[in-house]
Amino acid sequence: MNTPIVDFHSHGSLPEPFDIVVENYVRIMDAAGVDISVMNTLGLSPNAVRGNNLTARFMARYPDRFVGMANVTAQYVDEAIPELERAFDTLSMKALKIYPDVGPINNEAYFPIYEWCNDREIAVMSHTQYFSGSGNTDSAPRLFASLAERFPRVSWVLGHSGNSPPGQAQAIEVAQNYPNIYLETCSSFGDQGTIERLVGGAGEDRVIYGSDMPLMDARLHVGRIATAEISEEAKRKVLGLNAIKLLGLDI
Repeated sequence: MNTPIVDFHSHGSLPEPFDIVVENYVRIMDAAGVDISVMNTLGLSPNAVRGNNLTARFMARYPDRFVGMANVTAQYVDEAIPELERAFDTLSMKALKIYPDVGPINNEAYFPIYEWCNDREIAVMSHTQYFSGSGNTDSAPRLFASLAERFPRVSWVLGHSGNSPPGQAQAIEVAQNYPNIYLETCSSFGDQGTIERLVGGAGEDRVIYGSDMPLMDARLHVGRIATAEISEEAKRKVLGLNAIKLLGLDI
């Protein structure tokens, strides 16, 4: 199958030395058939400036292979808006990754960040997970229902799509009710039929491939989609076409 592949969920890290890390990263992308990785830096929140600068280094080294996903935190919300402006207007990033680091993801503490993204129609991806019996976790997919209503111009991407099977069921339910919610495919749970359930539940236009690379193997997660029992057109959309459309990429 000849189709562009966009990894919507990948991370930089603290590379030392940087040159070796970035070359190995691209080598693994090539092995997995990934054309573009949408990247944010892992492990540097709440130091958003440092993390975004590292992401920008990947982008500068391979501008045709890396797309930046900014990171800010509501822990320092007064600093978040200027950093968003720098990340998007100066560093040319295309989306935002947010973590539930000050309580539930729909807490009002995040609202200034979401309002900025809503005004600009930015795609926002958040880590999501839910396990039965664990209560109302800070990143449970159902919490995004209120956000999808309040900030309708944001495209909400549910990273991991709830992760566990009960979390996936929640993610599918909110995606069915809100057309600005998208589901991302990488998960620590490799149970059979996950891709089919996500596509069958949310629709082939709102499921997006991600790997969580380097925490997980990009090749594994491409393979889960390539071998899924869905149509060839659905595979093309999930592997790359949906992300290209969502971010307005020229590929």
